[in-house]
Amino acid sequence: MPRISPAEFAALPLRVNTLLADVPLHDVWAVDLPGLREGVTLEEVLRRAGRDVFGSRDAKISVLPAALRALFRLRLLLGRLFSLEREPDDVGAASFAKRLTVEDRARSSVVSGTRAGSFHVVYRFENEQLLEVHNRTVHAAALSALRKTADGYRYYFAVYVVGVGWITPLYMALIDPFRRWIIYPALLKNIRAACTALQQP
Repeated sequence: MPRISPAEFAALPLRVNTLLADVPLHDVWAVDLPGLREGVTLEEVLRRAGRDVFGSRDAKISVLPAALRALFRLRLLLGRLFSLEREPDDVGAASFAKRLTVEDRARSSVVSGTRAGSFHVVYRFENEQLLEVHNRTVHAAALSALRKTADGYRYYFAVYVVGVGWITPLYMALIDPFRRWIIYPALLKNIRAACTALQQP
């Protein structure tokens, strides 16, 4: 599953590219979904894959390989032991949702700030969704987007990271090898495989 260049991603007409223009883009991935029927939505793709990517406590991690399930559970255990998930007192004031316009809020199918597992929804448009998490390790956002291509659609997954202190670069250095080589490729592969049911008849 290829990581793509920030330049390619920045050229896409996505709301996130203006909303988070000054926020560091940590990395971005893409996977082609050829043959999907016309008019398919991001919500349909994520539901078919069994979860909103990193955005639901109802995520069916049972569909993931055993090694990935173990990594997720280890991260959750460490989070509980060291209170890594605790949100700062100013979490609302620092939220990326503060940047939304009235039009953005009206367009979103989910109220900004709605909790989605360990994340909060910033916005959810028909084919673009932005989630954020702000805790003791990082202030980050995860973008999922679906764009039409000549033979189907392309799914994009981007991660933005803002440091919250000395722990952020250490934390990211520790988890990046797992994210980039194991977790994200497996999640995107699962999305592509699940989308076979949404292909044109």
